[in-house]
Amino acid sequence: MADKKSLSPALLAAVRKAQVDEEEGAILYAFMAKREKKAENRRILDQMARDEKDHAALWRSVTEEDLHPSGGRLLWGKLVTAVLGFTFMVKRMHKGEQLAQDAYETMQQELPAAAKVLSDERRHEAELATMLDEERLHYVGAMVLGLNDALVELTGAIAGVTFALCNTRLVALTGIITGVSATLSMAASNYLAERADDNPNALKSSAYTGIAYLVTVALLVTPYLLFPTHMYTAAFATMIAVVLLIILFFNYYIAVAKDEPFLRRFGEMAVISLSVAVISFVIGILAKNILGIDAL
Repeated sequence: MADKKSLSPALLAAVRKAQVDEEEGAILYAFMAKREKKAENRRILDQMARDEKDHAALWRSVTEEDLHPSGGRLLWGKLVTAVLGFTFMVKRMHKGEQLAQDAYETMQQELPAAAKVLSDERRHEAELATMLDEERLHYVGAMVLGLNDALVELTGAIAGVTFALCNTRLVALTGIITGVSATLSMAASNYLAERADDNPNALKSSAYTGIAYLVTVALLVTPYLLFPTHMYTAAFATMIAVVLLIILFFNYYIAVAKDEPFLRRFGEMAVISLSVAVISFVIGILAKNILGIDAL
């Protein structure tokens, strides 16, 4: 093993970064393991934490320094894990390691033993990651149903009434009533459909659908509660931005957690939601003019 003094500044910097990353991984995997209820998943995560700790010790023997990740990075990692689940975080961390391939190849030239151990451990971790089984991923279909239906239906409804009512509070009221009613309807429909398919977890599936729908409703209505009554155009533009952010976030989550293509799913969902919004907007304007309604 080469010592610290024989390494180039660039390589030493790469080793230091690797040490910090491995320390961060050890802490986050241990955090995930403590939160996990399933014994097998807990065992896998504990093993990952130990592997990361061994990696960090290896790099520590090279740098001869005690290097640790910042508290902010650890807090953010724990927050993401708590909100999005350990499968998302594990796969995100693995993708981050894959981006460091060039750095590891450079290390291999001067640190062959370390590079070999690292390669073996990374392969081992990747194998472990494929074994991970997280309950929420079993209900991605239910979440997609609730999220997509809320985006399409509520975006269309709000777009249709925004320029017909011309009042943010009236639009918000319409969105809340429509959204809550649709949430209950969608959850009930999902429950009945799952029961018809003899799914023993029909209630849980309907809960995921309803929660995804309700959260989407809250996010889409919020701009109309924040802007003054006469700034309905700004509220509408903000809502469209929120729609795109929701689609971006959710599809990124699915792409990482389930290894599915991101751009195609994002484009498909965005086109459908925005197309419905445009059509509903036109219908709202036509209905206002035909019926002679003036909410001002």
